[in-house]
Amino acid sequence: MSDTNRRWEFEDEHEFLEKLEELVNQGTPTDKLDVITPIPVPQTETILRKKESPLRLFTLAGALTGMSAGFALTIFTVIDWPLITGGKPLISIPPFIVIAFALTILLGSLASFAGFLILSKLPSLKKIQEPTEHNNLFIILLEEEGAA
Repeated sequence: MSDTNRRWEFEDEHEFLEKLEELVNQGTPTDKLDVITPIPVPQTETILRKKESPLRLFTLAGALTGMSAGFALTIFTVIDWPLITGGKPLISIPPFIVIAFALTILLGSLASFAGFLILSKLPSLKKIQEPTEHNNLFIILLEEEGAA
């Protein structure tokens, strides 16, 4: 680690959160702070004021595309190959909901996965593998101005 980075290690979660809150209250830019924890600590996102991920927009776009494709597929299929049974209307929405729902879930989940890969800049294993072992320590890293 370079000399321009500061590092605090804690064994207790409460001390870790107190120091993190103290750093943020002192005016430390949150984009310069990095935290490493052995367990998920949701309070860190609140303290660091992390913005929401745009991943939900990928999911919404995929789900809407899937729903539209499901209805379009069933409606255009019935129009091209009409099958009149018992005097029922050709385009009857309730049975088409099953196909639309399945495609909504399918394309929504595929879009979420694609969005995850795009937003996390994967596959790049160097960025997701931490080269050092931190055991059960809560760590705060502060990258100072001179850091490259």
